Amino acid sequence: MPIPGQKQLLIVDNDNARRTQIETVLAFMGEHFQSCSSDAFLEQITNIPNLLATIVTGELSDECVDIIRQNPTCPFILHDVLDQQPAQHLVNVIGELKRPLNYAQLTELIHHCHQYHNKLPKRQQNKNSAQLFRSLVGASDAMLQVRFLIEQVATTNANVLILGESGTGKEVVARNIHDLSERAKGPFVPVNCGAIPGELLESELFGHEKGAFTGAFSARKGRFELAEGGTLFLDEIGDMPQPMQVKLLRVLQERTFERVGGTKSLKANVRIIAATHQQLEEMIKSGDFREDLYYRLNVFPIETPALRERKEDIPLLLQELVKRFEQEQGRSVRFTEKALESLMEHPWSGNVRELSNLIERMLIMYGDQVVDVAELPAKYQHIDVESYQPQYPEEIQEREAINALFADFDDDEEDNTNFAEPGVDIQPVTTSNTQGLLPDEGINLKEYLADLEISLIEQALVKHDWVVARAAETLGMRRTTLVEKMRKYDLQKP
Repeated sequence: MPIPGQKQLLIVDNDNARRTQIETVLAFMGEHFQSCSSDAFLEQITNIPNLLATIVTGELSDECVDIIRQNPTCPFILHDVLDQQPAQHLVNVIGELKRPLNYAQLTELIHHCHQYHNKLPKRQQNKNSAQLFRSLVGASDAMLQVRFLIEQVATTNANVLILGESGTGKEVVARNIHDLSERAKGPFVPVNCGAIPGELLESELFGHEKGAFTGAFSARKGRFELAEGGTLFLDEIGDMPQPMQVKLLRVLQERTFERVGGTKSLKANVRIIAATHQQLEEMIKSGDFREDLYYRLNVFPIETPALRERKEDIPLLLQELVKRFEQEQGRSVRFTEKALESLMEHPWSGNVRELSNLIERMLIMYGDQVVDVAELPAKYQHIDVESYQPQYPEEIQEREAINALFADFDDDEEDNTNFAEPGVDIQPVTTSNTQGLLPDEGINLKEYLADLEISLIEQALVKHDWVVARAAETLGMRRTTLVEKMRKYDLQKP
């Protein structure tokens, strides 16, 4: 009789001698199994709880293939099947048990069966996993692995050590472990060990009795008492002073503690989750962290990946963070494909926290607008994209050109610049001789200004060997503006 919850194997075979041989090997391995003929295949596969895999032998009938197809959550192993063609395209047929039977190949196939079950989507009872993992956004392999580890350890009471750079969401991982655990109805109490002075950390964690020290006017509960029946999250555990490391180790070993100034032992029904961005193994070598405490905390390590290691998740993260800001502030912001491409090239030393700060900044500056590469801060512009230059109506262009050309023709003492045709030396122009610029027969101002603009642009380009950026600097305009004018006048390097 198998233990409740124990995984079982099902052997489907009409040949008694062959079936007995498989049963003998499985019994030697300590596996739990049931056997049946092909006639009882459908009934057995439906009624066996915790079915690990099914070993199908002999002939693959059409009915047998249909049963395999209709049970995608169960992996199947084929043995001594003459024609495997009908089942080769089915994803849940994971391998073939070859003859003669041996311990090594059967162990490997059973391992594959367990891996097949591990990769299946988990069913959460009375919980919405999408809601629980809303802050662990991402479809990369690294994030899928983090979610898988959370689901594996959440239902246990094992201590968890979360490792990763600052801003990778270590507290988010801790909260998800708590929410998926049996302690979900209890409190989740976070403590930043690096933010509390060492002399106050003991009182903060264990509480104190009245009169225990100067200023202790009344008794006070510590974080261990506040987290009773729930989870205590010790963030930045690497910053904990050595004396406190000894006292924390005792609590983890004995599951009891005393308040500062007290003598009564209090039980600690608390799950410990610790986190740090530091390399604790290096700190052990330097004597800054206790090795015995490290192994007490490092029962089940989870490493949160840096954002630069999962850049394919940036669009999903962006969408989630924008949605969150929209719910909080009632404003939104969108990003072009080029802007997303540029953001995916950024190294993100501040990880998800840096991305969140950038979105909030864009929301302040360009709320309810679409942001392109040119609108991103300079450090996030990793793609050279020409910014959009509005095309104004013709009369506005003329007016702006006139204003720009004659802006200095005022009664001031600054030097002014005259304009001439290509090849003609430019002479200074003053307000006293501007009247000579207008011929008696009149002039087409639009054509004159255009010719004048072309002439100056060409001179600037030739002067700087057609280096657009330097020519634009000489003309006192943006590089993108000069590029647009070169396109407009069809100016190209000879």
